[in-house]
Amino acid sequence: MVLVAVLLCGDIGGTSTRLALFDPGRPLEPVALATSASGAVQDFDALCATFLAGGAQIEAACFGIAGPVLGRRVRPTNLPWVVDADALSARLSGAPVFLLNDLEALAYGITVLPADRSAVLNPGRAAPAGNIAVIAAGTGLGEAGLVWDGRRYVSVASEGGHTDFAPRSAREIELLRHLLSRYPHVSYERLVSGPGLVHVLEYLRDVEGSAVPPPLAARLDGPGAAAAITEAALAGTAPIAAAALDLFVAMYGAEAGNFALKLKATGGVWVGGGIAPKILPKLQDGTFRAAFLAKGRFAAFLAEIPVRVVLDERTVLYGAARYARDRTVSPSATRADGD
Repeated sequence: MVLVAVLLCGDIGGTSTRLALFDPGRPLEPVALATSASGAVQDFDALCATFLAGGAQIEAACFGIAGPVLGRRVRPTNLPWVVDADALSARLSGAPVFLLNDLEALAYGITVLPADRSAVLNPGRAAPAGNIAVIAAGTGLGEAGLVWDGRRYVSVASEGGHTDFAPRSAREIELLRHLLSRYPHVSYERLVSGPGLVHVLEYLRDVEGSAVPPPLAARLDGPGAAAAITEAALAGTAPIAAAALDLFVAMYGAEAGNFALKLKATGGVWVGGGIAPKILPKLQDGTFRAAFLAKGRFAAFLAEIPVRVVLDERTVLYGAARYARDRTVSPSATRADGD
């Protein structure tokens, strides 16, 4: 195989930043890949320059970024630096640079993702050319859609994770009251995210008086608090952790159902992000699905919508590669050896 064009792609999240190089003819097989802790990155342009120190010739670049894309710049929601497409293009000898919201890129990645890289939460029946909803909890909560334009699916960006949290029970009302005493606005992201899982456990501890075992308590003040809660919940070593994860998954399912209704997602709902694969057994125990369906007269409508979990952590990169390839590289130029 002769590489005739190289795509630089990135997945920039609050926790990790992944950079990859792709041959446009093989959008699921990065030829180079590097991962950095996002909090350790001081200058994104410099990070790209270091990654490209081997001298790859870039045909185009595309980055999925956890934050709103405004023009040609993005300030990631949970990071202190800016990504500037024009500055990056200048560093790349004028190669076109595209910026997408990370969920927008994830949605494009889903369109090329093999079925065996996902898991089923609700079988359903996807309507041909139906709208598709994508929701992903990680450091934050992202949402995006896919709509059919008559030829292919086009991704639609959203900042739906920042909409007002809607409690569904007396317990969730008390949870909302607790968080309103700490924050002026309580969004779904405030609860359905890694930090959100910690907020749920703190509510159970501080308001409901649930005990926290010392080994778990010792880990709650560090950056791995959400992971510690998840591990304890899945291992069955802390009832408070199990209760927190149960409530977290129910709220996740409820918001997935909300988004499916808003988008009329008859083509399916995809659950992405870094948390879902780690808690897959819990997502599949019925808690998520019950909350997803609990929409009164529209429960039967939602029951027909397939829901799947994205298991491949590189899906944002695949979507960025697809987007860049479709806009800059002609099909005949993706491979010089004809295979």
